[in-house]
Amino acid sequence: MFDDDDDGIAMANDTDYGLASYVYTKSLTRAFRAMEQLKFGMVGVNDINPTSAAAPFGGVKQSGLGVEGAREGISEYLDTKLVGLSI
Repeated sequence: MFDDDDDGIAMANDTDYGLASYVYTKSLTRAFRAMEQLKFGMVGVNDINPTSAAAPFGGVKQSGLGVEGAREGISEYLDTKLVGLSI
């Protein structure tokens, strides 16, 4: 149990893992505050399955490196290069 939202978020973030977290609330203000402060790769708000094939899938901390799926999933395989050319 926690006394207020800040305590609850601190308790949730107090882990070495960070794949997914879930928030259940009727308050849009509370939902946005939690989405911003939770240190997880995925946050479900009143949703037990916030993923889809078109969405990036991945965690933070010890729950993996990078993401799979969607446009973000390909970025690990790409090298960005800046070229300046003057003729």
